Formats: sequence, C-alpha cells, structure tokens
Amino acid sequence: MTATSSHTSGPTTRRRPLTLVHISDLHAGSPYFVPNLMERAIVEINDLRPDLVLVTGDLTEMGFRQEYLLAKSYLDRLDCPELLVIPGNHDSRNVGYVHFEALFGERSVVWHGEGLTVVGVDSTEPDLDHGHIGRARYPWLEERFAHPAEFRIFMLHHHLLPVPGTGRERNVVYDAGDLIEVLQRCGVDLVLSGHKHVPYAWRLERFFVVNTGTACSLRLRGMMKPCYTVIELGEDVVDVFRKYPFHGRESLLTFSRSSREFTKSVAGGPVGRPKTEE
Repeated sequence: MTATSSHTSGPTTRRRPLTLVHISDLHAGSPYFVPNLMERAIVEINDLRPDLVLVTGDLTEMGFRQEYLLAKSYLDRLDCPELLVIPGNHDSRNVGYVHFEALFGERSVVWHGEGLTVVGVDSTEPDLDHGHIGRARYPWLEERFAHPAEFRIFMLHHHLLPVPGTGRERNVVYDAGDLIEVLQRCGVDLVLSGHKHVPYAWRLERFFVVNTGTACSLRLRGMMKPCYTVIELGEDVVDVFRKYPFHGRESLLTFSRSSREFTKSVAGGPVGRPKTEE
C-alpha cells in the first residue's frame, strides 16, 4: 500500500456552501502542454476562491523531475486553503513516483473538514497505463470513510466506468467492480477521476461519478476542448460544471443530495430525472 497523509481542517459539520475545483491531466513537459491555458486556468480558479482544489494526476508526461518541477510551479500559484494531489499513470513512469513524493508528499491523501471527507488513492502501477486499487486497501478505505461527514468524495486518476466517446476501453480500474461495492458500503457520494481527458457524469446506485477533462493539454479526443470541473456544494443541491479556460462554463450535472434525483447534460441535451425543487 502507498503511504498516505491525513489531516483535519475546521469543524466536521458544514455550515456554508462550498466551492471545489477538480483539475487533471496537465501533462507538463508534453509538446501538447499549453502554458497559456494553464495560466488562464490559474487566474480563473483563483477568482473563484475555492475551498479545495483536487488534482487527479498526470501532472507530467514522462515522470521526469524537470516535468514535476514545472507542474509544481503552476500548482503552487493556486490560492486556496487546501490542495490535494494524487499521481496518474504518466507520473509513475521512469520511477517518477519518487519525485512525486519528494515534491508533493504521500501518494494517497485523506482530508476531513467542513462536513466533508475526501479520500484520494494512487491507482497507478509503475510503467503501466492501467489502474488498480487492490483488496489490501479496501479496509483502509472503509476506515477513512467511517469518519463522521455529511458528504464523502473519493478521488483517483483512473476511471471506474468506460467513458463514452473515447474509443475502445483499455484502462478502466482492474478491480472496479469490487471497488464500487466498497464505495457503496462507505456511503461515498461523489467519485472524481481524470485519465481519459473527456468530461462525463453518471449516477451509479446512490453515488455519482464525474470524469473531468484535461485542463491545459491538446491531447484531446474528437471535438473536446480543454476544461476543468467546478463543483458547488450547497445544502442539498450539488452543481457540477465544465469550465473552459478563456471561455464560459456549462452544466455537466446537478443532483439532490437527499433524493439523488438529477439532471446531466451531454451532447444532444439534458438527460436523467429532474432534481427535486427546493
């Protein structure tokens, strides 16, 4: 099991709406990395004054130290109380996880505060593209999510479900089925991941899965544009948006925490069951 960091900030009971930002897949050092997009994303995110910024890996292209230093130089400029970072498969290439630990700390993280519990796990294996959590970590996950919380978020780099519009599925988490059962037992409300560079959202039983795009890379599929995710966590309603650097934002998912009714937007218009009106 990878090492983990754990800390608590503020009261465990949430008293106000929260703004979370989820970014992923910077790929610093790649010829497709666009500094101007990353600069703009930083400005926009800081203007939001988010409570947490969650980063789900692929900070680098090949896991080299100079790529990590470049990625860190950008992430250090984010002005937020909490920045939680986990690695992606590109970060674990060329023994890159050593540089991750030196610059960002442990590869799995736990955060408690404001009525939230956030658990992020390193789903990578060195020099392999597929994801894996593993049975040895299931009890650890259950222990971390047992902490009193009003809302529980799980973050990993790899996706639990095949993402539409991304071609043949090759890299879904190998133990996704078992992991989904664990997350259901833990009462997880929201799962965040990256990896495929395509924003998408699902409801799965009682929790929601949101995949984000790449914030600043032109490694894109089809007509996708670089984007990141903004999550507005209200008393009952959770709004999830795609935000495009230099451009506006559009709704990806809205759901009720109490009823789990939802609407989501995909190509062709909204789908799902309308959320309960307040």
